Amino acid sequence: MRIGINALYLQRPATGMGQHIFQLLKGLDENDVENSYVLLSPRFRHSSMGRFPQLSDRFQNIEVVSALRRFGQRFESLWWEQAGIVRACHKESIDLLHCPYFAAPYFLPAPTVVTVHDVIPLIMPEYRARAESRIYNNLIAFTVRRANAIITVSDYSKRDIVRTLHIPDERIHVIGNAVDDSYRPIADRRLIDAVRDRYGIGPKYILYFGGFDLRKNVDRVLQAYAGLPKSTRDEYQLVIAGRLHLLGHPLYPDPRPRVRELGLDENIVVTGQIREQDKAPLYSGATVYVFPSLYEGFGIPVLEAMACGAAVVTSNSSALPEVVGDAARLVDPYSVDEIRNAIGELLEDPAARNELRERALIRARDFSWKRVAQQTLEVYKKLAA
Repeated sequence: MRIGINALYLQRPATGMGQHIFQLLKGLDENDVENSYVLLSPRFRHSSMGRFPQLSDRFQNIEVVSALRRFGQRFESLWWEQAGIVRACHKESIDLLHCPYFAAPYFLPAPTVVTVHDVIPLIMPEYRARAESRIYNNLIAFTVRRANAIITVSDYSKRDIVRTLHIPDERIHVIGNAVDDSYRPIADRRLIDAVRDRYGIGPKYILYFGGFDLRKNVDRVLQAYAGLPKSTRDEYQLVIAGRLHLLGHPLYPDPRPRVRELGLDENIVVTGQIREQDKAPLYSGATVYVFPSLYEGFGIPVLEAMACGAAVVTSNSSALPEVVGDAARLVDPYSVDEIRNAIGELLEDPAARNELRERALIRARDFSWKRVAQQTLEVYKKLAA
């Protein structure tokens, strides 16, 4: 088969979907010697250079210039998803199309697989506040229903897809996520110390690392930390790591004003973007990793932390319990008291932390890109048949 892949998110490698497609392509290259692949990449007016993995010559990248360059990125993206990729598939004689994020063309150019990581825009009201968001979300929900097969990353997401999109259960395939092999426990204290120095982090710290949109629940992390005894805060910094973007957007509140409001400037470090090579040392050096997200279709940062042997505190809701199993301390993400108590108890109990770390490393081994690629190939084969 000649398989087309919507490669839009290779231009956004820092995102979860960007990481997903990058690793999936590597896995497909290593596990599929029969099919050829065409990476269909739009060239927008302000698009960044894509981050492509090193792939064999069975993979070909085709760049398509946007027909709506003058109208801005939103129109360009919509044109690409509904028209540009269809034309590109016909031109390249694609036998099967895979759209690895929540979007599909209305007029399917070939049998089509769509990966729906989650249906957050259809479930959480704050993501439907703007009229243009509601129109776009309704459009993509309608088009995704037309896809021949759906891949999603957890049983929890599958249930939400069935409930919100009314897609028959048998068309939905659950294939979990995974993380890169670079996420592993780092024992070299010199490397960890060098990363700490780079971001101005002290020797002991509690880590939050993830996004900053409302559902990530960063404000309750700040409140929970503020409720710890002063002696604990003086011993352990709180590190809020990750790229701050879309500042000023109501869905992406800047945590720094809240830090100042709580009077914790001396205790909290907001790092900004973290280099890829610094992530594993950062996770490995943390005394506790906290991620009380309100909603996750999977929760890649939690799996990254577990693969590095971190003691994890995370939510008892959405897909997160499914991902962590018995390898994390689960809390009600709406309860500041539960988050604070879980952090405080782990800080005071080295034996409990060590037990969680051992369980985390075992649990993380259940997720691999090889398995993801093999299961994705099975979906391709079923659809082709």
